[in-house]
Amino acid sequence: MAKKVVATLRKAGGSKNTVKCIRMVRAARSGAYAFQEEMVPTEEVKSFFSQK
Repeated sequence: MAKKVVATLRKAGGSKNTVKCIRMVRAARSGAYAFQEEMVPTEEVKSFFSQK
């Protein structure tokens, strides 16, 4: 199964330079935490984590 995932990620745009980033986001209304996951190019990792 892992081969299919890797193959589909590479077909999506030649994504050898992408990283899966996960950060915790706090909901303003309830105060609960949730995880936000995203595939980000390696050049944009710092900007992904600096967003609020």
